[in-house]
Amino acid sequence: MSTPPSPTAAVLIIGDEILSGRTADTNLNTIARFLGALGIDLLEARTVGDRKAQVIDALNALRSAHDYVFTTGGIGPTHDDITADCVAEAFGVALPERPEALCILQRRYGADFNAARRRMARIPEGGSLIRNPLTDAPGFQIGNVFVMAGVPKIMQAMLEDVAPRLRTGAVVHSRTIRVTGVGEGAVAAILEGLALARRDLSFGSYPFGAGTVGEIGTNLVVRGRDGGAVSTAVNELLAALGAEGIAAVAP
Repeated sequence: MSTPPSPTAAVLIIGDEILSGRTADTNLNTIARFLGALGIDLLEARTVGDRKAQVIDALNALRSAHDYVFTTGGIGPTHDDITADCVAEAFGVALPERPEALCILQRRYGADFNAARRRMARIPEGGSLIRNPLTDAPGFQIGNVFVMAGVPKIMQAMLEDVAPRLRTGAVVHSRTIRVTGVGEGAVAAILEGLALARRDLSFGSYPFGAGTVGEIGTNLVVRGRDGGAVSTAVNELLAALGAEGIAAVAP
């Protein structure tokens, strides 16, 4: 029986503050690591501003192309928090206040529960809440789309509630070979030859250094779902580099 393919995913980062450079995004890295540990392939990421048509177009494209889509940003209490509106329109559903979300927010804010904060209780029809253990204001899931906060600590906390809802795949194994003293051009042919011979694996080259002999080098990364195949390829690559007198180690 053949193994089913691993699920695929995309990330949609929403917010003018990201595109303007005012805020540096770290959520993509967090989600990538989260998905990698579950064997889910993150294949695409997009960043869009707080513009309704742009968000809807990107969301519809991504949710039709991947098993899962994760959005961050735009679910707060201010006028430019439009993600819930966009998601509801993309799915063609209403955006009513959810009684459960209202209760959570009322309990959180008490006498300070105003009209702005009430906006965060609007959940697309058919959606389910994503728990927020830090500030209570929930995210939500509808279909294959998971809508989460943009604040990194809150988004990361929401992932705890998301994880049990996902179909997992085989985890990707990764090994790194550190090559020193030469630039990546010196190892390109060797790397390409092995990549052509082992198409079931992924090979990458990531240069480092200040540009002087002894400081330059490249990290060669071998990735694949078969740990044994990855180890074999690393040994073959080390042998090929050694035959050319190129210093390399695989920590």
